[in-house]
Amino acid sequence: MKRRMLDPEESAGTAETSLCKALLAMRDVGEMRALLHDLCTPAELEALVDRWTVVPHVLKGTPYREIHEHTAVSITTIGRVARFLTRGSGGYRKAAARVAARGKPRQERRA
Repeated sequence: MKRRMLDPEESAGTAETSLCKALLAMRDVGEMRALLHDLCTPAELEALVDRWTVVPHVLKGTPYREIHEHTAVSITTIGRVARFLTRGSGGYRKAAARVAARGKPRQERRA
């Protein structure tokens, strides 16, 4: 975590809650994609996509090397995702379950 020389106006918890509310305010895939592209650097977005890509494979119990062969995601990232699936806050599992329950995510709206 980076150190800050100045005290921020709002606490880290408040800022994180604000970010969560902004993410939840997006109404469809197109809006979320636009926010993510504005919010993240290309490398950050690629890291998020890589992590999410391996979630279904890890949940199925696919061996790490096989996941790597199918996704080109590093073994280290696959291990990180697996670790958070078992000992994380439950976010990956909840999101994966909701996506599976809904079938396909909502499509982009045309303006």
